[in-house]
Amino acid sequence: MPLLSVLDLSPVTVGGSGPTSLKNTLDLARLADGLGYTRYWVAEHHNLPSIASSAPEIMIGQIAAVTQNLRVGSGGVMLPNHAPLMVAERFKILEALFPGRIDLGIGRAPGTDPMTSIALRRRQQTNTDDDFLERFQELLLFAQDGFPEGHPFRQVHAMPSDVPLPPIYLLGSSDYSAEVAAAIGAGFAFAHHFASHDAVAAMTSYRSHFKPSPALPVPHAILATAVVTADTDAEAERLAATLDLNYVRRSKGEYLPLASPEEAAAYAYTPVDRERIKHNRARLFVGAPATVRARLDPLLAATQADELMITTMIYDHASRRHSYELMAAAYELHLA
Repeated sequence: MPLLSVLDLSPVTVGGSGPTSLKNTLDLARLADGLGYTRYWVAEHHNLPSIASSAPEIMIGQIAAVTQNLRVGSGGVMLPNHAPLMVAERFKILEALFPGRIDLGIGRAPGTDPMTSIALRRRQQTNTDDDFLERFQELLLFAQDGFPEGHPFRQVHAMPSDVPLPPIYLLGSSDYSAEVAAAIGAGFAFAHHFASHDAVAAMTSYRSHFKPSPALPVPHAILATAVVTADTDAEAERLAATLDLNYVRRSKGEYLPLASPEEAAAYAYTPVDRERIKHNRARLFVGAPATVRARLDPLLAATQADELMITTMIYDHASRRHSYELMAAAYELHLA
């Protein structure tokens, strides 16, 4: 059985609110902690009315404080938005407060639209080119006190200096991050829930090219998937209508809070909308537990995933809790 984990974007629903969404995240984390999930990651997105998760490092501390067994981390920190020294210090502080329970998942994209990305980086020394690798290398050098003699940052230390940086995972939706993660000996998480790239190719490439590091002697690959589970296939399909409408709207540039299944069922879908839903459904796993496992297990085997990370972006929080309960039972989770 694979390890099971949670990816939570703190969804905001029609009639709901940001504070409610963040409190729901804490509630779901407590549930996952008791069910035996391995880790709980929160995302970084900006200027999206359907997502309240904009500051993962804050939520990581809150989640770790109300749980006992989960590893808690970022899925991920979007490195283009942050000075590497700041990322290193924030996660060293989290590691100091919750030793052995923090993960640093790092993403290459800004997690938002171009104008919001400019606003996020406005007071930084910006570079219009993709400088992810430079930022990532700088983060590692700060973590290791690795700047050479004569470098202007040689005497700059990420504090607290006596705390290590938590384990690093590179997030990706293509083979780019898989190659980087393999080369430096870091963990890798593939975003199957929105990727168009083949998950099998990316994850098997990561495993075959992995070079052991002091931090990670063997590869660790996480497959992140969108799952909606209910007691019956019909109920799961009803709940998943929220995801269908959300995808259609986003395809049109409409970023709205998550609609109820009833609102989604009443929406006037065009033939183009229906085709978009059909295309997106290839990435979703919807149904009763047996139905979901029948589709998921072959993908897990083909990707050789060490861990399955589940995101469930639906309207009703109680139904979302139940979906994670059903998946825990389906994969026979238990606390060590």
